[in-house]
Amino acid sequence: MERAHGGSAIPSYRVDGKGQPLVLIMGLGGRKEDWRPQVRAFKRYFRVITFDNRGVGGSSRLPGQITIEAMVGDTLALLDHLGIDRAHILGYSLGGIVAQEIAIRYPERVNKLILASTVAVGDESDGSTEGLQKALGLKQDGGQQSLEGVDARRIMPAVTDLAFNRWQYRLIVRFLALLLAQRVGLEGLTGQFQAAADVNTLDRLDSIEATTLVLTGTDDRLVDASASRVLASRIPRAKLVMIEGGSHSVAIEMRRRFNQAVLDFLREGCRLPSSPSLPNARTNTKGTPRCGSPGVTRPHVATPR
Repeated sequence: MERAHGGSAIPSYRVDGKGQPLVLIMGLGGRKEDWRPQVRAFKRYFRVITFDNRGVGGSSRLPGQITIEAMVGDTLALLDHLGIDRAHILGYSLGGIVAQEIAIRYPERVNKLILASTVAVGDESDGSTEGLQKALGLKQDGGQQSLEGVDARRIMPAVTDLAFNRWQYRLIVRFLALLLAQRVGLEGLTGQFQAAADVNTLDRLDSIEATTLVLTGTDDRLVDASASRVLASRIPRAKLVMIEGGSHSVAIEMRRRFNQAVLDFLREGCRLPSSPSLPNARTNTKGTPRCGSPGVTRPHVATPR
């Protein structure tokens, strides 16, 4: 096990492609393998780094508590380990909270920032839908809400079902939800649930210096789209993109539109090689800084021991 500053540790990770580094931070209970639709699209232009957050997958045995602060430290420790000073950061759901904290506290480490299907974790921006509150057993009258004592294994089927809108996916995930809870482990899921409840970035969003894309689906049944509007209004250099009909898992259900929105944002102000898989991709422009490299290198995978 490699140790890093602040008691953090190097998480289980994978690197695909070459070019400027693009770090993808997964949401609750997700593993690096769940980024496959994005890795396939992004590795043509970027050095894509995916990893398991502490508490899940190959990072399930990382020492210390599961907190947002610890996950921030793990992410930075991984960047240090890979010799990366600055990277594009894409955070999804829980990973979006981690990404916000990195951008707020370590602005020198962030190039461009993408916040997908996430919240600022404050009263105004809570964004939790009635369906999510019911699934978690939280009060719906505006009273004090706490995730302490939440049985992650019990609520995971309902939460996973709410994350998808298309019946094909919902049918599959109903059967996979309990398997997911077993695969991830009760301690890891519960820790991540509680970690998300212990952070409030709302009053610090105006300190984010990075050019930011806030990306969400209009029909997210877990986190209302209003939460993304709050994010975009509070971050100085942010733009909001809402994918019509998109669910919380818009990166899976509408992967092509999601991926295209991210690539369009990352190519702004720089030249990105065109690709036959992305018909709307622009061609290079002379004199414009290069933001990605064509071609793919062999993946590098590492898991803590």
